[in-house]
Amino acid sequence: MDHTTNTPHDAEVLDRDVDDLALDEDREFDEDDAIEEFDPFEGLSDEEIDAMADAEDAASNLGLVAGDTPEGFRSGFVALVGRPNAGKSTLLNACMGSKVAITSPVAQTTRRRMRAIVERDGYQLVFVDTPGIHKPKDGLGSELNRSALAELSDVDVVAFLIDASVPIGRGDEWIAERVRASHATKILVLTKADKVDQTAMMVQLDRARELVDFDDMIVVSSTEHFNVEPFIELVSEHLPAGPRWFPKGMDTDTDDATLVAEFVREKVLLRTREEVPHSVGVVCDAFERTRKLVRAHATVYVEREGQKGILVGRRGEMIKHIGTDARRDLERLFGRKVFLALDVRVQRGWRDDEREIRRMGYAFEE
Repeated sequence: MDHTTNTPHDAEVLDRDVDDLALDEDREFDEDDAIEEFDPFEGLSDEEIDAMADAEDAASNLGLVAGDTPEGFRSGFVALVGRPNAGKSTLLNACMGSKVAITSPVAQTTRRRMRAIVERDGYQLVFVDTPGIHKPKDGLGSELNRSALAELSDVDVVAFLIDASVPIGRGDEWIAERVRASHATKILVLTKADKVDQTAMMVQLDRARELVDFDDMIVVSSTEHFNVEPFIELVSEHLPAGPRWFPKGMDTDTDDATLVAEFVREKVLLRTREEVPHSVGVVCDAFERTRKLVRAHATVYVEREGQKGILVGRRGEMIKHIGTDARRDLERLFGRKVFLALDVRVQRGWRDDEREIRRMGYAFEE
């Protein structure tokens, strides 16, 4: 395996004085403060204490808070599945009201499963954005398919997204076979309604209904925000009674370093064409958050020297643009200033290397 290390290229020059970004000094503790000592476990047996600990661990693992679930509350997991570019991540962002998932016209934009939480009065929806299901051409493609298909057996609702503007083909039919085998509630979501007229829409609806015996269906346009809220309400009607799986105010279970890597990769996809996007993997190597500033470093991996040259660009202009674009989105996401530095390295054949696929976070996890 050829692993070539190259000279780092800063994504941007920090053009602001960071001296004023230091954290406030910790408040000094007043030793004269009165503290009343007590034993919270006084009077409890060892068995009772063990039982309390087990219950707290279980609640923590599930993201549950004791007494946090109102009576009659409904909750569930909803998988968004479909062919590449069916509009899964765009619909997810529309449901969230902000950008949490990356989007681009390039197939395989989504490589990691993302859970995003939408909560309304009386219910909590956990959307699972999956990679587009496609015919794999390498080890990475196989892993992405495994990740997407695994969700069909582990959710309460499957939302099968079909692009209204593209004729239904063998790819949709292949996915439909897997959707039919799922025990989850099945909802047809015809996307990109703004791109076709009503006659074409009805033809596509009739053809889509031949694929699966759907429990419900809806037409949406995520970019125009048409029927997005009705889609959320429709899905909620099929949720079982259940707990609040994630705390109030939590938008996604994706960690900060992964978000950095994904937003950098999105800008690579948007800035480059042809063979480069599919060969790109991104890892966030360092992440530090203070009250006013985020510092992050990410490495962009490609498979050939020529691809590296395209990404770096003349005098480093391309990688600077990619870093600047990513930083702007990350500042909106994190709500503070971001200093982002990028490297570009060659890792030959990484898409067929199981260890590298796993290291970059694109492997299917059981």
